[in-house]
Amino acid sequence: MTDDFEDHCWKDVIPQDTLDLYQAYKRKLYIGSRPAILAIDLYKLAYQGGARPVSVVAREHPASCGINAWNALEPTRRLLAAARGRNVPIFHTTVDTRPESKPRNIKATNRPISEKDLEFFEFQEEVAPRDGEIVIPKQRASGFFGTPLSAHLVQLGIDTVIVLGQTTSGCVRASTVDGFSQGFHMVMAEECCFDRSDISHKVCLFDLHHKYADVMRTAEIVGHLENTSVERAA
Repeated sequence: MTDDFEDHCWKDVIPQDTLDLYQAYKRKLYIGSRPAILAIDLYKLAYQGGARPVSVVAREHPASCGINAWNALEPTRRLLAAARGRNVPIFHTTVDTRPESKPRNIKATNRPISEKDLEFFEFQEEVAPRDGEIVIPKQRASGFFGTPLSAHLVQLGIDTVIVLGQTTSGCVRASTVDGFSQGFHMVMAEECCFDRSDISHKVCLFDLHHKYADVMRTAEIVGHLENTSVERAA
């Protein structure tokens, strides 16, 4: 039987003997006194085809996360609203779509982007940046790699980065590991992260929870932000 530390979406895919192996990683989860939100790639491309199964929308829109993206919209909206209500800094990443910025020799991740796709790299309206929130264009998966994100966080005195967005197995994972490596306490909002594959989503959250981040339910994070005095840098 799992305890609260393992009471997450991966319970139906991670067998008990594996959970037993990871008992040594059990710890108290927390959010620091100076958190920030990092919203990864909440652009329209992920929502193409509407709230339908990914297997259906992928026939026309291979970059879409279908119903998984749409299911994450309301929790994400709630979390962003809570952060804005407490003046918690919010950072958004998106793809640098300039042709000269695209990797030329990395075929595994070199998905073609046509001119007609560019409009879909605009942010989804419900979770789009507001005035004063910083947008970080990136050329690789991680929001930290080759960007000024870390410098912004240090300047603000941030101690905790709360990550959400897509995809759990891709840019979310890369950003979470890089943030941990740069010394930030990383928290992942479970219901606000999404992927094309349920298996990839759940296994990645499990791995990250036991190694690099505290995976927390969105309601718990929202409650913390709404009921805790958040410190700001002087």
